[in-house]
Amino acid sequence: MNVSVKFLGATGTVTGSRFLIDIGNFRMLFDCGMFQGLKELRLRNWDAFPVDPATIHAVVISHAHIDHTGYLPKLVKDGFNGPIYCTEPTADLMGIMLLDSAKLQEEEAAFSAKRGYSKHKNPKALYTAKEAQDVFSLIKEFPFDQPVSIHPTVSIIFRDAGHLLGAAITELTIRGEKQQKKIVFSGDLGRSHDAMMHPPATIKNADVLFIESTYGNRDNPAKDPESDLARIVNDTMRNKGVLLIPAFAVGRAQELLYYFHKLMNENKIPDVPVYLDSPMAISATYLYYKYQQYHKVKFTQSEFAQEMDTNMLVFVKTAIHSKSLNELKGNAIIISSSGMMTGGRILHHMYNRLPRKNDTLLISGYQAAGTRGRKLVEGNPTIRIFGEEIPVNCHVENLTSLSGHADKKELFTWMANFETPPEKVFTIHGEGENLVAYGENIREKLKWKVIQPDYLEEVSLFKDL
Repeated sequence: MNVSVKFLGATGTVTGSRFLIDIGNFRMLFDCGMFQGLKELRLRNWDAFPVDPATIHAVVISHAHIDHTGYLPKLVKDGFNGPIYCTEPTADLMGIMLLDSAKLQEEEAAFSAKRGYSKHKNPKALYTAKEAQDVFSLIKEFPFDQPVSIHPTVSIIFRDAGHLLGAAITELTIRGEKQQKKIVFSGDLGRSHDAMMHPPATIKNADVLFIESTYGNRDNPAKDPESDLARIVNDTMRNKGVLLIPAFAVGRAQELLYYFHKLMNENKIPDVPVYLDSPMAISATYLYYKYQQYHKVKFTQSEFAQEMDTNMLVFVKTAIHSKSLNELKGNAIIISSSGMMTGGRILHHMYNRLPRKNDTLLISGYQAAGTRGRKLVEGNPTIRIFGEEIPVNCHVENLTSLSGHADKKELFTWMANFETPPEKVFTIHGEGENLVAYGENIREKLKWKVIQPDYLEEVSLFKDL
């Protein structure tokens, strides 16, 4: 039995996570994400899939973020009909996030057709909400630490990766006629000291390791963000402005609610309304009660209801309510998605808030190359929204301590737990010079054999198992 991998995404970019594993007569896809950011990457979503989806027997998902799951409806639409394996929270989150992704695409296609800023005569969504629903009957969900047989010779175990509710490190065991091998996919690793999520589980051995590289060669100290959040809120309120926060609907939005509630209770920031303007974030917030064993913040049902029913928190459920927030002149906080500002309700808020000198836009997570968020971090004077160049007159803050990704120190600490070096280590889910330097550092410090794969490259993992 020979085993190989074909890299269909997340090579030289932090998005489009897709890795095709061929195991004798069994073919599986690890992650099935959408490409985001640079146009040349986004166009890959529209390319024919590099292999016939009908020839893939199973998909294994690390966690629910769209750059790891967002291509699933297209894969199913084009012929895949096998099982999709993930953790229990990931299954629920995908039910929310894939429908939201489809809805955003349909709305964007309709809007671009109406406004005429698309180059296509009849702009279409990559997939519809109906096509997203076709994914759900294929999902098979499991808890952490339970061995799952996905083929007579292949099994998986999900371990806690931190990072996001239900996010998993995946151990893939292959039993050949002559020997047994283990592949470990790190997924996206969380922080060692996160306010809500557990630290990533310790893994001690692997024959092949796929290691995420988002922060790879960059230190991002996990200092307590409370003082920075308090400063930003208080400065914005003194300016009689509105604080606008583009946030990932799952994970970052809930973490921000946690901190704002704490800071208000401690009288460190004024008790102003916090508008959670993301139906997906609202739905995901309730999952933090349902799956309390998957995170560190514990509360009873009555305590949860009390937390959700406060003067400071307003759930914005309708588009009409969302648009009415544009009339707010000050003394308010708006949290809206998407976190990289690639679509969703955040765009109309930015359209209206970026030109306002008294307002503040707070960037609270990693921004991929080519996204509006990255352009704001880099200080672009204008941002293109709805076909127009919008001036950036508001204050822009970038709070990296809220990132859900392990930084360089944490990644090396996690890898140091391996008792023996893996035979091969693939650096994935990273970009640019940072990715190259990260690989070099692993070689120098750990003496591991590191491979930085190229898009569509195929590599043999094991021969004659």
